[in-house]
Order: sequence, then C-alpha cells, then structure tokens
Amino acid sequence: MTPRIRPLPLDQIRPATTALLVIDMQRDFVEEGAPCEARGALDIVQRVNALAAWARGHGLPVVFTQEMHRADRCDFGIELEFEPLHCLEGSRGAEMVDGVRIEPQDHRIFTKRRYDCFLGTDLDLLLRCKRVENLICCGVCTNICVLSTVLTARNLDYRVLLPVDAVAGTSPELHDAAILCMSNAFAYVTESAAVMQLFG
Repeated sequence: MTPRIRPLPLDQIRPATTALLVIDMQRDFVEEGAPCEARGALDIVQRVNALAAWARGHGLPVVFTQEMHRADRCDFGIELEFEPLHCLEGSRGAEMVDGVRIEPQDHRIFTKRRYDCFLGTDLDLLLRCKRVENLICCGVCTNICVLSTVLTARNLDYRVLLPVDAVAGTSPELHDAAILCMSNAFAYVTESAAVMQLFG
C-alpha cells in the first residue's frame, strides 16, 4: 500500500494561520547509536533547518519541543516498559542535537513528558493564542511522537501538513507504516519542497 496523497487545500493555508512544529530533535533520538535512535534522523537536520528558516521568513511561529523526564524517573509511567531510559533533565541526551538552528524568536516546549506534544503542555494554548489553524509537523520519531502528536492535532481540528522527507522513524518499516496511517485521515502528506513553495 502507498500513502494517500491529497492536494494541499491552498485556499485554507495562509501565513497568518500556519505554524511549524519541530518535534524532539534531541541527541537521544537523533544521534547514531542513541538509546531511541530514529534511523536517518541526522539526514533530516538540514531539511528541518530549511523549513524553519522558510517559516521565519514568512512570519510563521516556529515551535521546538523537547521530551524531558525528571532525573528521579518519577514521570515515566509505563514508558520504560516499551523504551530504554532517555531524555533525563540535565543529561546530554536531552539536549538538541548539534546543527539544529534555533532562533531567539522561536518558541520552546520543555515540559513534554509524553509522546504527544499536546498532552500536559501548553502547546494548544500557544497555537490558539497565535490563531493557528494549520500545523506543519517535522522531526522524530515518525511512528511514536510525530504520530501521537499528529493524531491529537487532527482531533483538535488543526489541519496538519506532514513533509515526509523531514521526519524519521525508529525503522524504515515503522516510518512507512506511520506515514500510511496518518495519510488516511489525519494529515496532508507532502514533501518539504512543496511546503516551501507555499505563499510564493
């Protein structure tokens, strides 16, 4: 099966109502050999930077999230039944990976304790205060945090654009499966070049 590709609803996507969300480009997910490595994540760093630069150039809010767990591990819940220890506050692994460019005007979400960028954070409040209706999502991991976030965004009535060449999953198979699922009813599957052609 191949992902469902819909034409972007260009009449609905305007700079004033669109934001870029960069999900968890942290060492524990992006670096080779990291405990929760997203395969090929280092290869998307420059694409993420290009999307962020394009977004800033058009006045779009750019939001970076970082998964972060308390050092005493009290807020992992059952997550450690499924994944190894990762992204502890103050650890090197919780830092953004080298090469990701963040500017002073960008927004940061540091209180992300779960896969879903919306759960327990002020992301929805931030986006609604910015009058955002369209959310361009990139980052890692396609089949975990990206998938969880896109599903919630869609259920909150955000129109999601997903540039598939700017996300990376824990394996090629899981990446492809997540893209297939999101393309059905949760996101407009596209590529970064098409996104950066928006708004002329």
